[in-house]
Amino acid sequence: LKAFKVLFRYRVDGRENLRAFKDCCGAVVVSNHTSFLDVVLMYVAARPGQFVRLMGRDSLFGNAHGLAGQILSRVGAFPIKRDSADRTAIKRAAHMLKGNQLVGILPEGTRRGKGSKTPEIHSGAAFIAKMGKAPILPMCVREAENVKRKGERMHFPKITVEYGKPLVVSDFDFLPKDERVEACTWYAMRECFALYYRCAPEDVDMAALFPETRDYAPVFAEHPIPRHTSEELARAARTARAEKAAKA
Repeated sequence: LKAFKVLFRYRVDGRENLRAFKDCCGAVVVSNHTSFLDVVLMYVAARPGQFVRLMGRDSLFGNAHGLAGQILSRVGAFPIKRDSADRTAIKRAAHMLKGNQLVGILPEGTRRGKGSKTPEIHSGAAFIAKMGKAPILPMCVREAENVKRKGERMHFPKITVEYGKPLVVSDFDFLPKDERVEACTWYAMRECFALYYRCAPEDVDMAALFPETRDYAPVFAEHPIPRHTSEELARAARTARAEKAAKA
């Protein structure tokens, strides 16, 4: 971890928003995705105090004759089948959250700007958070995409990891049932890009970022989502645990 920090000179802002959940409740950490380093930074930014269990597409675990899979497994990652309802992986992630663990997910699924595929948002993050009864914590990684640009030598820009404020899935219950997890994940990603661009969430042009995904901006303009702090949610989790223990 020290060598990685010296090499990439990364810094972490808002880490108290992550630390508040330590030993009291789980959380789904979501981020933008522009580089392979995003996954590494999601892991190292939480260390040494916390441990993020990364969820990655199953194809990654079979690359390099299993070497990539071995590395991912050693840092606590686990696979999920892409473009399918992988019930085993979803239940595993929900179980981790209920055990006060952190689960890391990149809802875009693939790196932005790489290949010809149109960016999209996979709603699994909110679904897993709902099953695990855990909040969602948006984060972003800035400048990682500039470490290795196509056709250029490697660069070592100053990378920043920043954690935002948490979201509660139940705050989206005013929406029709079949739209809740999609809208919640959309909202979480807008928070990630607001951190990335250092702007207000309302100023993020999600329609341009995800042209084939429904734009929920008008919905949330009419129905603002409550703002929470990690300390508030952690305190509520401790209170609920104490009450449960008292009844036992």
